Amino acid sequence: MGQRILIVDDDDSLRDSLELVLAAEGYEVFTAADADEALAAVERAPVEVVLCDVRMPGTDGMDLLPQLVRRLPGSTIVMMSAFGTEDMAVEALTRGAYDYLAKPFQPSEVLLTLRKAEERERLRRANDLLRRDVARSVGERPIVAASGSMIDALEMVERAAEFKATVLVTGESGTGKEVMARAIHAQSPRRNEPFVAVNCGAIPDTLLESELFGHARGAFTGADRAQRGLFVEADGGTVFLDEIGEMPVSLQVKLLRVLQEEEVRPLGEPKSRSIDVRVIAATARDLEAEVASGGFREDLFYRLNVLRIHVPPLRERRKDVPLLADHFLAHFSTTLGKPMAGITDEALERLVAFHWPGNVREFENVIERAVILARSNQITLAELPSNVVTPELAPGEAAPGDLSLRRARKALEADLIRRALQASDGNRTHAARLLGISHRSLLYKIKEYGIR
Repeated sequence: MGQRILIVDDDDSLRDSLELVLAAEGYEVFTAADADEALAAVERAPVEVVLCDVRMPGTDGMDLLPQLVRRLPGSTIVMMSAFGTEDMAVEALTRGAYDYLAKPFQPSEVLLTLRKAEERERLRRANDLLRRDVARSVGERPIVAASGSMIDALEMVERAAEFKATVLVTGESGTGKEVMARAIHAQSPRRNEPFVAVNCGAIPDTLLESELFGHARGAFTGADRAQRGLFVEADGGTVFLDEIGEMPVSLQVKLLRVLQEEEVRPLGEPKSRSIDVRVIAATARDLEAEVASGGFREDLFYRLNVLRIHVPPLRERRKDVPLLADHFLAHFSTTLGKPMAGITDEALERLVAFHWPGNVREFENVIERAVILARSNQITLAELPSNVVTPELAPGEAAPGDLSLRRARKALEADLIRRALQASDGNRTHAARLLGISHRSLLYKIKEYGIR
């Protein structure tokens, strides 16, 4: 038997004709005349596909849609209407529908839509399996993604994994740069070799060189024994240099030499040692600006920036929030020994709407806190922090219903600046050209709107 399909429409003749066409194609078909019947049907037998009319007596299709999305995660929902507009189609897609069909339509249109949805689902499952394999091989939780920008980043991870070339992972704090680095290593030919991570901003400058490259016994006061260094420990594998922008300029010169010559010389040793190491670096800083100000060496920047992967902030990948919520809810249900059934629609709406300045790290902490505080087996608004339930407006953001042209203009400017910075991988000079303003004006507006 093929996929299970639910047809929701108050038009008996349309339901019957669609049922005949789809059954002939091998689908297992269920029907419902209204929202109540539809919800009862999915409770009895979950389905993979829903064809739902927009205009129905009682609860209409647009109000039913979020309930179906919530009850049938991963299912394909196609809305249908003879009274549709472009705005209605956009709203349906925004609420979670896969596609929108305008009545009247030919059976071939429905079948084509279903075939496309099946192919999309096949690719999604393949990606899920790949991410689960990555997670198992590096001991990390799976990377979940539904947003286009994050899927693009994961595709870059897969391409970068094949080669030894250095990779620069950029993104705000808390976005998961180390998780991406571990995914690159786990999919690479070096997967069975060491993955060694070091935070360049967490080790004092005086100790960082010894930590990275090692030292001989007696090389400096307190060096009572020799140390191999992280690059030697990672020989054959991968070194992850987190917060590379924090590395002092004096040490940047030595790192550049290591990358060029593929050998290290521990402090106090007369000879260098050859190494085979793949380097992945990460930063939350604007390294182009650091290069321009002299805070980061230009030659090292170009050596690191062979392949760049940008991890978008969570506020720009809101489609990922429900997936992340389910993932962390399941994780903490297990680790805290407190079984949870889910998150209420109201709570999930606030999680999706919040701007998450701390990104995935902050989101994970909020879910953990909510599981601990939950009085029932569902997370409600009561378990969410007050700043998530009633968030303050970000600089330049217009409140819903605000009709001020001045504030709306500022909100539009801030949004365009963020998009230009994303399109230029954080290069402010390039972003200024895209926006048609001077570099100085861009810097002023970034500061005015508090854009990170």
